[in-house]
Amino acid sequence: MFLTISTTGTPERPATDLGFLLHKHPDRAQTFSTSHGTAHVLYPEASTERCTAAVLLEIDPVALVRRGKGKGRGGAPDAALAQYVNDRPYAASSLLAVALSTVFKSALRGVCAALPERAASPLPLRIEIPAVPARGGAELVRALFEPLGWASVRAEPVPLDERFPQWGDSRYVRLVLEGEPRLADALRQLYVLLPVLDDAKHYWVAPDEVDKLLRAGEGWLAEHPEQRLITSRYLARRWGLTRQAMARLELVRLAEADDIEVEAIDNAVEETPAEDADSAEVGEGTGNGGGTEGALPEEVSLASQRREAILTALRDAGASSVLDLGCGQGQLMQALLKDTRFGRVVGVDVSVRALTIASRRLKLDRMSERQAERVTLTQGALTYTDKRLKGYDAAVLSEVIEHLDPPRLPALEYAVFGSARPGTVVVTTPNVEYNVRWETLPAGHVRHGDHRFEWTRAEFREWAGEVGRRHGYEVTYRPVGPDDPEVGPPTQMAVFTVTDPRNAQTAQTTRTARAPVTTQATQTARKEEKAA
Repeated sequence: MFLTISTTGTPERPATDLGFLLHKHPDRAQTFSTSHGTAHVLYPEASTERCTAAVLLEIDPVALVRRGKGKGRGGAPDAALAQYVNDRPYAASSLLAVALSTVFKSALRGVCAALPERAASPLPLRIEIPAVPARGGAELVRALFEPLGWASVRAEPVPLDERFPQWGDSRYVRLVLEGEPRLADALRQLYVLLPVLDDAKHYWVAPDEVDKLLRAGEGWLAEHPEQRLITSRYLARRWGLTRQAMARLELVRLAEADDIEVEAIDNAVEETPAEDADSAEVGEGTGNGGGTEGALPEEVSLASQRREAILTALRDAGASSVLDLGCGQGQLMQALLKDTRFGRVVGVDVSVRALTIASRRLKLDRMSERQAERVTLTQGALTYTDKRLKGYDAAVLSEVIEHLDPPRLPALEYAVFGSARPGTVVVTTPNVEYNVRWETLPAGHVRHGDHRFEWTRAEFREWAGEVGRRHGYEVTYRPVGPDDPEVGPPTQMAVFTVTDPRNAQTAQTTRTARAPVTTQATQTARKEEKAA
């Protein structure tokens, strides 16, 4: 396997700075042992104007077979010869990606003590790989690299035999990338995309591969139009790992869109165990609560009363398909599934941890096939429109709105009432006037540290009334919990009912997944994946 990295320079910024950035001196050749052979780093040219670093990877086919123990490509018992005679020594694959991470470990991290500013700056680069196996052809190569900002992506098919052009092209391409990325970014892209193009991993894909993918894909993978294909192939189509990676990438995308840290989004789960939540003192969990709200004098907790009030409102509306928006740890979904009149229940939450707990609570892995058809858990942010949420009878926002910063409320309003537009929407939120009745709640404090606000009854009615008028919903209000004659109930609830049937969505529980525009090559590649 062979790869070259070239750059140009000036007397002020000589091209030989590449040696500092790669931590390999241009005046000598160096050799490194890798898991499957020997990697050589040398410089065919090194001057002020132009410098080229070359990586030559010699594969030991015997070591490769022994490490694979007869498994993987060419590892079937009836293909013993193919274990030793194959394209591994010549075609860039995951073996070259591993060699790059071994030889250029510091460069991949963007670390250079000698020239830190140079490492952090774009560099004129030309990267050439003579033979890259590309399952999906030259079109897929361009679909993967062009969105990354390269000025030129050349993927020239390699003919099967130049003497016999009628035989056509092989599955290999000669890849040439030219542009001005940071060197670390270019190396990380190659580290991920070489095994993706080859569509094969030559080592065991363990759960820590998800972390490796996210580290190498930082800054570019979350927004890549072929994110799903890249993730699936890189993780060798291990669907559990792929789903985990996609969920974490979605959090990264949402955090970048809102210019906040990922941890600030995925904070929906309390340290208090879910099963103890109802007995916690003052405080409310995110999502539908699960009821981390303080104990009332009544034997039935406020969380249970709230869930029963929501169920009653949904039954009164005749809803069959229900969205639990901000489902948290799944307590409301659990109650919905116990009532067979709710034939379709979908839980949506931005927190991966909350969805994991909800899955365990609902025992999704042990459900009967018929019961499992009724329930879906999906990750999503409620401040973004989502076609998957259209077509449902009802939606619930239970103890959700108070966890949003007020400037984000209009986005949630449009996503739910304007875009998804279910026939009925049930919204519950704390009544701040009732807080004086909590003996353990200090004066002036909200019930939960993550609450951005808590409204009075008048403030909630003003907001709900405006939302209803803007989007064509009639609004009714119901108390939840003991209705104190002076300060009202601890929880206030609004039930929105669409007033114009022509604008209401049909009551069919359809789901439309978001998908980027794809080329013919990527469509073909995905069909091949399904067939495999």
